[in-house]
Amino acid sequence: MFEIDRYLGPNSSPEIVATRSVQQCAVDRRRDVYDSHRHRAFALAFYMTGNEIEAETIVTRTFIEAFSAATEPGAQQVDSALVHELRQRFPLEEHDLPVAANARTHAASQLAGRNVRRHELEEAIQTLPPTERLLFLLRDVEGYTPSAIGQLLNIPESKVMRSLMSARIRLRQALGNTNSEQREAA
Repeated sequence: MFEIDRYLGPNSSPEIVATRSVQQCAVDRRRDVYDSHRHRAFALAFYMTGNEIEAETIVTRTFIEAFSAATEPGAQQVDSALVHELRQRFPLEEHDLPVAANARTHAASQLAGRNVRRHELEEAIQTLPPTERLLFLLRDVEGYTPSAIGQLLNIPESKVMRSLMSARIRLRQALGNTNSEQREAA
């Protein structure tokens, strides 16, 4: 009727074939989860470390932790595992360091009407304290909402917003300093 024998090897039974099929489906689902979150996790890890090898190590450990917690982890579980790994390497604490008001306006005036090159921005991002760097990347690069960031990092949304403002001011200052150095060199 079904000629199942032609699908079975000499040492196979229908139960073995069905088990292999279920196992392959589970592997495919895990691969889909990994593929759908890997780029974001790697980008954040790379911008936090500035090193591809260390970023790959973080991503590997992130997915090991995420898949240990759930068979098919979602974005929230992958992000939580990533933050856990980043906390192992960086002192992710609150940084409410004040920035002088005149420094804010000076940096903003230096950047007015200027296009910033990608490598300049990447270098400026590396100068941020780890917590501000992560907050900036999550909000302004990955598009997370401040409330989602607060939940992920377990900090109040108001502190997320203050730290984001501080990170943006520091970036403007760093980019303004780059612009001044370029004018002096010319």
